[in-house]
Amino acid sequence: MSELHKFLFDGLPVRGMIVRLTDAWQEILQRRRADDSHSPWPWPVTQMLGEMAAAGVLMQSNIKFNGALIMQIFGEGPVKVAVAEVQHDLSLRVTAKVVGEVAGDVHLQQLVNVNGRGRCAITLDPKDRVPGQQAYQGVVPLNASYGEGQPDLAHVLEHYMRQSEQLDTRLVLAADEKVAAGILIQRLPVEGKKNIEGGGQEMDPAEQLEHFNRIGTLAASLTHDELLQLDVETILRRLFWQEKILRFDPQTPRFACTCSRERVTGMIRGLGQDEAESILQERGQIDVSCDFCGQHYRFDAVDSAQIFMAPGDRPPTSSTVQ
Repeated sequence: MSELHKFLFDGLPVRGMIVRLTDAWQEILQRRRADDSHSPWPWPVTQMLGEMAAAGVLMQSNIKFNGALIMQIFGEGPVKVAVAEVQHDLSLRVTAKVVGEVAGDVHLQQLVNVNGRGRCAITLDPKDRVPGQQAYQGVVPLNASYGEGQPDLAHVLEHYMRQSEQLDTRLVLAADEKVAAGILIQRLPVEGKKNIEGGGQEMDPAEQLEHFNRIGTLAASLTHDELLQLDVETILRRLFWQEKILRFDPQTPRFACTCSRERVTGMIRGLGQDEAESILQERGQIDVSCDFCGQHYRFDAVDSAQIFMAPGDRPPTSSTVQ
């Protein structure tokens, strides 16, 4: 079962969490393979989406946002856009638009940042918007400096959180076709000398940073294979056996899609009646497939007429193909 574990380091201004997506991640991949209208994702794209899913769960849980956290990577390589969406209850879904061939050993830059204009956007979309309220969005370029070597998704998101939340963060992500996992270590926003919850100790900013760097270095030593293969208890014991950790009750992320016939109806209405009729004349029906879950929605001429019917008109008899 997929699981998310949150913890604090007793007496220190540092928090952490680990996510392991197992059944939720496998269902996403199984649905993709079973969808005749879409081909399975190439392995590097699958790996990237798994890391995005794990990171999205960690970030959503970290900010406790009542709405959807939407992570999007836009680029000019074979992956035009990749999306991971995580709701406040940790239900999640992912998808990507891939054009052309993808080599089996390409990295993030070759997937989405071929011309140096790739970017990662994090959108917070409130569940119950009030009039005039807009979704918050932060954007970080993929060609920013992330140190030596090729930047990976973890480095990109660490950079994003330093910019948007002003919090030092260490992040390790990994994914294969069975597990998508991640560990996040973050420095708590403590100003000056202040009692740290749980230990009652006082420390200056230099001490705070020293503790974060030490724990972050331990987390960064975790290899991708260890993150994918070891259970949470073993990981915590191996990394932080000298620390006193305060654990919270685990949570259970799951796959869920927010698509519906009503939403597709609204999309068709947005196309306009002329465009809808043109599609019907060409294909005989309007067939819409959800990129996230593979669900198919079909609308015939009668269904289309009902969509654009004026209030008070007598509805025709439907012959919808479900």
